[in-house]
Amino acid sequence: MGTPSATRDPMSCPTPHPSATGDPIPSPQTLIIVSGTPIQAPCKCPSAPRITAVWRSHPRAPLSSTPGFFCELGGDHAPWINHAPVPGATPTRRSHAPSAPCGSSRLPGPLGGACSSRSLSPSLRAVLCCSVTSLPGGAEARVHPAGSAMSSESSKKRKPKVIRTDGVPAEGKRGKGDTDQDVRYYSEESEVDLRDPIKDYELYRETCQELQRLMAEIQELKSRGIKENASEIDERRVQSCVHFMTLKKLNRLAHIRLKKGRDQTHEAKQKVDAYHLQLQNLLYEVMHLQKEITKCLEFKSKHEEIELVSLEEFYKEAPPEISRPAITLTEPHQQTLARLDWELEQRKRLAEKYKECLTSKEKILKEIEVKKEYLSSLQPRLNSIMQASLPVQEYLFMPFDQAHKQYETARHLPPPLYVLFVQASAYGQACDKKLVVAIEGSVEEAKALYKPPEDSQDDESDSDAEEEQTTKRRRPTLGVQLDDKRKEMLKRHPLSVTLDLKCKDDNMLHLTFHYLMNLNVMTVKAKVTTAVEMTTAISAGDLLSPDSLLNCLYPGDHGRKTPNPANQFQFDKVGILTLSDYVTELGHPYVWVQKLGGLHFPKDQPQHTVAADNSLSASHMELTVKLLRSRLQSRLALHKQFASLEHGVVPVSSECQQLFPTKIVSRLVKWTAIPYEDYAELPYTKDVIEAGLAEDTHLYYMALIERGTAKLQAAVVLNPGYSTLPPVFSLCLNWKGERNSSNDDNIRAMESEVNVYYKELWGPKPGYQLLTNQLQRLCMVLDVYLETEPHDPSVEGPKEFPQEKMCLRLVRGPLRLKPFKFNYPQGFFSHR
Repeated sequence: MGTPSATRDPMSCPTPHPSATGDPIPSPQTLIIVSGTPIQAPCKCPSAPRITAVWRSHPRAPLSSTPGFFCELGGDHAPWINHAPVPGATPTRRSHAPSAPCGSSRLPGPLGGACSSRSLSPSLRAVLCCSVTSLPGGAEARVHPAGSAMSSESSKKRKPKVIRTDGVPAEGKRGKGDTDQDVRYYSEESEVDLRDPIKDYELYRETCQELQRLMAEIQELKSRGIKENASEIDERRVQSCVHFMTLKKLNRLAHIRLKKGRDQTHEAKQKVDAYHLQLQNLLYEVMHLQKEITKCLEFKSKHEEIELVSLEEFYKEAPPEISRPAITLTEPHQQTLARLDWELEQRKRLAEKYKECLTSKEKILKEIEVKKEYLSSLQPRLNSIMQASLPVQEYLFMPFDQAHKQYETARHLPPPLYVLFVQASAYGQACDKKLVVAIEGSVEEAKALYKPPEDSQDDESDSDAEEEQTTKRRRPTLGVQLDDKRKEMLKRHPLSVTLDLKCKDDNMLHLTFHYLMNLNVMTVKAKVTTAVEMTTAISAGDLLSPDSLLNCLYPGDHGRKTPNPANQFQFDKVGILTLSDYVTELGHPYVWVQKLGGLHFPKDQPQHTVAADNSLSASHMELTVKLLRSRLQSRLALHKQFASLEHGVVPVSSECQQLFPTKIVSRLVKWTAIPYEDYAELPYTKDVIEAGLAEDTHLYYMALIERGTAKLQAAVVLNPGYSTLPPVFSLCLNWKGERNSSNDDNIRAMESEVNVYYKELWGPKPGYQLLTNQLQRLCMVLDVYLETEPHDPSVEGPKEFPQEKMCLRLVRGPLRLKPFKFNYPQGFFSHR
């Protein structure tokens, strides 16, 4: 098969005649027509052959109904296509009809006439010039409208044979008479590589513009409604169809380019994956080699673990037959072997000495046994000596006999109190010498509780006989019986355990633990004893109160309800609503008290018998003692601070002076305690209550800070866990109206300074000065708030609060927040 000499650019002139270039002339009577594929048409060259091409939008559509055109090929040669077959294309056999002589049949408009007469439009010429290369010389090409007939003479001379291909090479389908024919195939995939995408894009734009122009002309001609314009409309319709086919071809080319790009991307990705796999393999090999190198470097021999004598001692003490200086000084390996030999020799000598020591040890043990027998015979004598030394023990404050009596009394304690006594005594002896444990109460009454059941039955029979004898006596009423049952239900054990916790400043917390026998729970009463008499502060009345001193030692442990679920059923029988009505007399049944006694009550179901557990008590003893001592110290510190606050003085320690400027004009005027009901009625404390930060077990105070005509009210919620849990402040400023966090963003920022950034104000550990530092910061931020307020021009005279604090910026942001953060040691205020 012959090959074309060159590939044609769609917008350029066709290739010269094959005779001029020396290319072989293709065999005649062969034409391949692909359905839906535009065929290149010749330009105006006088030597170009005539071409006949027919296409349709669908392979099964009739040719008569297909809008388009065909070109008549003159001369003795048929056109030949210089491309491979298009996959999936449907070739069509052309049917000829008698046609007029050359130049007699013309298309209307730009498609009419021969190739050398009227010129085609640029877009149509681009379509016609997209597939055909040079033709044999002397041929003449004409363009006819679709459905027109060629001359019978040319149809007789030339009957091109159409070969239908379905992706199979044409050579396999050739008949006997087709062996001499040269067949060419057209392939758009190979054409994509030869075409310029930029030029295709320009062709696309020109085609779209031409279509717009043709549509506008057709619309204009139709709007005129003149019958003579039908031919012009048909002519423009034919041209539009040609442009549509151009767009379809450009669309197919774009899809082919996209597919090729994806294929190339996939191939590149596969190469990258292969290289990445090779890289991972190499990295694994490198890691394996590094591990092997590390193992080799970290290898240690057994002799390295042996501590050998130094070289100086070795050459000094070892005999010459072992040390061999002539060899070992030059060879390190021989030197190490010699040192190991000397070490072995020394260990043999030490083993012999060890055996000798064992024999001497056995002799000493026999002597010890003899002495033990002698000492055991001294026990009766020592007991008599101890009895005689009781006055000496009392004089020297060494109560050995008293401790012995305490342990004898502890035998009569109920199990929870006994566990508490044992664990507290053990903890005091081991970890806390200032913890004193003692037992109080009547031992005789405790012994009477554990009388044999036979005696109790005899007593009952005696009491029954007495009741029979006194039948005339009036029986008690129902109310009296319930009171007796309640007293019996709440009866305490006659013995109790006391714990005295002493602090460094000799202040002491005295705890008394009781056991309610019928309820199977423990209660505690607290009392504080100070080394120095403290000044009385009105607001500090509840700080050291027995009812609130141990409140919430652990979070949520208020001590108002019994921790034993079985008690509720017992209360229902005797008409007791809650145990909180009797805590003043009996003590508070805190959960941590039950744990110190080894009692644990599950909440899912009530249990009538709960055994005391030593391990539970031991696990909570240390932490509870620390919390108790910390609670006592924090309440004493608050008591001293409240005494100063009631006199309008905010005490600030020297360690915390750097947190505030040297001059603060605002001052504390009032500090009082308020009940929970008054706190809940304040309009600016609702957010704190809704957040769950204020409960009836907390302590509530009201502070009043003034400067000039401005008055700042601060409602303070003091958590029982102070200072681990900080106080919460709610502010309200009375100056030119009432301002709080709901209507003033700067008031909210002032609250954040004391509530959010409280960690800056803890001061030295354990942070008992947090409250006073928060009040001092409130005075400071109030000064900043008032000094940075703009002056009202309507008010005559100087500014009420002149600016004395140095601020980098007075306000910032859309909220116009003020600079409340104090920077030490620079001494200026800035925004956070």
